[in-house]
Amino acid sequence: MSFLEYTQKATPTGLRKVLHMNWALILLVTSVACVGFLMLYSVAGGSMRPWAAPQMQRFTLGFFAMLIVAFTPIWFWRNVSAVAYGLSLVLLLVVEFFGSVGMGAQRWIDLGFMRLQPSELTKITLVMLLAAYYDWLDIRKVSHPLYVAIPVAMILVPTFLTFIQPDLGTALLLLIGGGAVMFLAGVHWAYFAAVIAAGGGVVTAVFTSRGTPWQLLQDYQYRRIDTFLDPSSDPLGAGYHITQSQIALGSGGWTGRGFMQGTQSSLNFLPEKHTDFIFTTLAEEFGFIGAISLLGLYLLILLFCVVTAMQTKDRFASLVTLGVAVTFFLYFAINMAMVMGLAPVVGVPLPLVSYGGSAMLVLMVAFGLVQSAHIHRPR
Repeated sequence: MSFLEYTQKATPTGLRKVLHMNWALILLVTSVACVGFLMLYSVAGGSMRPWAAPQMQRFTLGFFAMLIVAFTPIWFWRNVSAVAYGLSLVLLLVVEFFGSVGMGAQRWIDLGFMRLQPSELTKITLVMLLAAYYDWLDIRKVSHPLYVAIPVAMILVPTFLTFIQPDLGTALLLLIGGGAVMFLAGVHWAYFAAVIAAGGGVVTAVFTSRGTPWQLLQDYQYRRIDTFLDPSSDPLGAGYHITQSQIALGSGGWTGRGFMQGTQSSLNFLPEKHTDFIFTTLAEEFGFIGAISLLGLYLLILLFCVVTAMQTKDRFASLVTLGVAVTFFLYFAINMAMVMGLAPVVGVPLPLVSYGGSAMLVLMVAFGLVQSAHIHRPR
């Protein structure tokens, strides 16, 4: 088959693009977003303002952005991946010098109608660039030290710029997500074993540096670690978030207290109830059944992403789809572990459910990439 024939088969036009879309994935994404609208309506006391209505508007905008990305051939996104990554780095630098401050961190660019968080955008542009890099690289050179050092640098630069904002949660997602793409591309396991060993050394250094002039983390980040290890040590201070979250999770039981009947959120005992801790509100109102149902929707989304990656013969499309799947998994896995006290509170939102414009728009664009890979694969 000639390249022209391959391109014609891989690039459907008009109505075929609509027919070739993964409509099951769209239905799942929309269903999860609707759960988010419902919970934001609940935590506002039965009002569309101030969270549910803006979140619906952002989802609508994101949905159209997803369609635009989906209908654009996947090879176009491979070609612009370096530009997108470079733009995200520029935005991270803009945040460093001119970003707006909120909750003790400088993470956003104020656009007037919304606050853009460039670190969220970087999660996807990093995956795109790494996928393009390994699509270009000869498979026999994947584990060569020189060709391993290049993607490591690609990962560490945005990770460092995000970490100093400070935003430990997003920095960890960038680091783990980038490493996962390298692993999926075929980099030898010995490199990851060395990184894990080095990580153990870093953890030791973090604890050793506490209270010294060269302290590696902020004081509030150390308090989060203390809270994670023993929430009861300061139940009204640093441990308040986790303590109230666990109370809400436990009080939901099997079937929950009922829609808008959760006491922890309605009486404002639960902090950040519309963002980081919205999962506990859902668990309190709909119980274990509601929580496990949302988890089931998330796992189905992952399944469809993995199936799309397995069906495509294009290396870039496969890697970018798997990278999106890993990033999405890290979102909900870390958030759920965080609110259950299984991981430190690092400010990772629950995907498509937590209130937030940047995370919503970036995830919809990411699913647009998955759709583009699905639509434009050879049939």
